[in-house]
Amino acid sequence: MTVVTWGAMQSVDPGTVSALGSLAEAAATVAASLPPGRIVVPAEEFRSNLFPWSPRHEVVAVPTRDGVTRVEDLVDALDDRVSLLAVSEVTSREGQRLDLAALRAATDRVGARLFVNLTQSLGALHFDAARIRPDYFAVHGYKWMLCPRGAAWLVTRPDRLDGLRALAPGWKSTSPPHGYFGPADLAPDAARCDASPAWFSWVGAIPALRLLGSLDAERVERHCLALAGELTERAEAAGLRRVTDGPASHIVVLRTGQADGIAVRLRERGVRATALGDRSASASTTSTTSTTPSRLRALSPDIGVLAHRLTARGRRSGRENGQGGCDHPCHDS
Repeated sequence: MTVVTWGAMQSVDPGTVSALGSLAEAAATVAASLPPGRIVVPAEEFRSNLFPWSPRHEVVAVPTRDGVTRVEDLVDALDDRVSLLAVSEVTSREGQRLDLAALRAATDRVGARLFVNLTQSLGALHFDAARIRPDYFAVHGYKWMLCPRGAAWLVTRPDRLDGLRALAPGWKSTSPPHGYFGPADLAPDAARCDASPAWFSWVGAIPALRLLGSLDAERVERHCLALAGELTERAEAAGLRRVTDGPASHIVVLRTGQADGIAVRLRERGVRATALGDRSASASTTSTTSTTPSRLRALSPDIGVLAHRLTARGRRSGRENGQGGCDHPCHDS
């Protein structure tokens, strides 16, 4: 049921969707499906979209410049030796939205595939799969899709399905009706990669997807970006600047020098925050209103690096409903 519902929300054929347990499992599934080759990944990519490529492939990690992942540097790293580029649409350490259309065009020029991690964006930002045409895209739903941990999806473009291999096939990897004993053929579509489900994760995902499916995704994006813009304006008025000059997202990252202190002070004002070395990450949700950015006015301008996510409903409402979630606002898993 969740595969059909989720596929409809993303305007993709359910037969191209695999139900998995994490982003790392999705990346590892694709990595195991490709012949050994060269994979390009940002050096500061989240580890669940970095480590899975290493056991089988040569990984080229593209370094940041001035602490920022640059699309032009990723493009420069591509040549005809590269088999795949793996990126996240939104870089949670920087708060920038990568230009996926430019990356798609660059991979097409050299004959490379494109894997996109949407864990830090889908549910807050609208994704147009038909326009970007990624070979693969994946999301762990416990972020902005409001789901419990353990509900993740991998979409494989139809022309790549024949090469998709199950990483850890089990009883759920067969066609319905699923049996439990004896030999059976794996499903002919992306379901052959389905993982044995953690029941409560998927039970919890159903109402979350129904809620998100009732919302206009483009309107949600406008709401989130408007709040992020408000926060950026207030920060600039206080003398702060975004870490990156790249395209904005619902995540705002501001640079200064007291990350630990700002995280504590934000929590005191009801804004969830975590220090990340020289960065402090804070999360809020679609129920976020302009009152949340206004709480930041009471803070000193010297506030370290603050990542404030203004998105679709997320961690706080998940905890209130007993769904659990990640203590760390920037983790993809």
